[in-house]
Amino acid sequence: MKPFDPRLLRSARASRWVLGAGAALGLVRAVAITAWCWCLAQALAIAVLPVLGGEPAGRPLEYAAHASALPQIIAVGLTALVVRSAAGWGMDIVASRGAALVKTQLREAALDALDARSPLRAGGRPDAELATVLGRGLDALDGYFSGYVPQLILTAVSTPVLVLGVLLADPVSGAIVIAVFPIIPVFMILIGLATQAVQDRQWRQLQRLSSSFMDAVSGVPTLKLYRREGRQSSRIARETEEYRSRTMQVLRVTFLSGFVLDLAGTFSIALVAVTVGTRLVDGAFPIALGLFVLLLLPETFIPIRQVGAAYHSSAEGLAASADVFSIIDGDGDGDGEGDGEAEPAVRTAGLAPSAAVVEAGAGRAALRIDRLEIRRGDRRIGPVSLAVEPGSVVALAGPSGAGKSSIVAALLGFVPPASGSISRSVELAWCGQRPGLLQGSLAQNIAIGDAAPDRARAARALARVGLEGLGIDHELGAGGSGVSGGQAQRVAIARALYRADSRPGAALVLDEPTSALDAESEARIIRVVREAAELERRPVLVVSHRPAVLAAADRIVRVGAPCAAAVGLEAEAAR
Repeated sequence: MKPFDPRLLRSARASRWVLGAGAALGLVRAVAITAWCWCLAQALAIAVLPVLGGEPAGRPLEYAAHASALPQIIAVGLTALVVRSAAGWGMDIVASRGAALVKTQLREAALDALDARSPLRAGGRPDAELATVLGRGLDALDGYFSGYVPQLILTAVSTPVLVLGVLLADPVSGAIVIAVFPIIPVFMILIGLATQAVQDRQWRQLQRLSSSFMDAVSGVPTLKLYRREGRQSSRIARETEEYRSRTMQVLRVTFLSGFVLDLAGTFSIALVAVTVGTRLVDGAFPIALGLFVLLLLPETFIPIRQVGAAYHSSAEGLAASADVFSIIDGDGDGDGEGDGEAEPAVRTAGLAPSAAVVEAGAGRAALRIDRLEIRRGDRRIGPVSLAVEPGSVVALAGPSGAGKSSIVAALLGFVPPASGSISRSVELAWCGQRPGLLQGSLAQNIAIGDAAPDRARAARALARVGLEGLGIDHELGAGGSGVSGGQAQRVAIARALYRADSRPGAALVLDEPTSALDAESEARIIRVVREAAELERRPVLVVSHRPAVLAAADRIVRVGAPCAAAVGLEAEAAR
């Protein structure tokens, strides 16, 4: 884990504001600390020198101000103290507000990345893991920005100013500070290397615990049916205990590392203090200057000591941010080939201006793919050619894994073609292989994403797929529970119909729409598809293995034919 990941600056612009404002406040704070230490040293010297009978003879220079200047010194010192406190308060405000903005921007970027490549997530992260990373994981960035980042900024901005102040006041003390200062970063690196594995294991255990809990919750009906709920409870209890044990390991390491860093800082300060004290006793060093160095010295080491302790307390946020960046950058997502790709249920993609929508009977293809080739790793799909005119149903067929869903993903704009061209003059209403239902009413699921849901249109769409008996106010549970697999698939088709009805001339793109349906329900969906094409003059593209669906199509384009690489895939008449 990096102390500061530069990808934050790219993915979360608020982090730039945090660093810029924090650096300015850190510089102000360093100057205020220097002024405060100087004024306090002068005031103490003025108070101590009369007791000592003045500066002993032989001292080269009187560094203490005159007693008459004491009120002004106190006023400047108090002003510096107020400025220091205000700068610290400002850094806390910047850090807390910056954390909220950064978390929001990272979540938006991660969700946009997942949405942009959602059909390609086969073999990717489980939903429970994504929920943990984007929820609890990103919330841990509060500690990172409120504790670690301010100290990191102070270490980078304030520490050099304070070291320079010590060096200018006393070159000997400054040289010792410069010599011993690297000891603390070395200890930090060694401790970080030794504890990173412990921190990573604790974070991964939390993700496993979340996934196990979500799996158990989603499978409660089946577990109760087979009376296996007790075994799952024991498994979750065992994993919870393991997470508690790993958390205690992390806490032990954190406390131990904090003790080691404090010990190293104390020894460094003591070394300088001994040399200053020796010279004060010998009369070779003015008392006012010695007090100034001794007061400023702890302030010089505080940021680097605290940044080490804060690093461990914010390790969960660092690990989560690394996972978020892997989501944003696309690392770790599956390559998903052909069919079986995990897709959202419905999406409107490739939106064109309404003026570009083809009118019924225009006589030209609304969707056209010309010698399209797609490369997925070492695998090549295509070339494939097809055209879908308004009023026609074109079926995309072929064996599992041939790449039919990848072709649909390219049509939707999720996959860049290696060669060939894709053109569309209409909007798309898409129903994927997974229903993707959410907790809420059927009306909310059907009209999802609609700023002004139309309940009447949602009810019509539900009735068209034969689910009018459920009603649009039927409530679904977590993950869309409360309906059967076939009903969930029909709700997803109703969602696509709702989208198409709200966009005149929009094309329907259905990926395996009847895979979970019985023969009667399949026949109804086929009628709905034919009505959308013939009565509403919509272009319809259907991906399917089912013979009944293929028989109802006007044309079939077969993917994975032996001659595909040589001559492309030609449409063949289905009836």
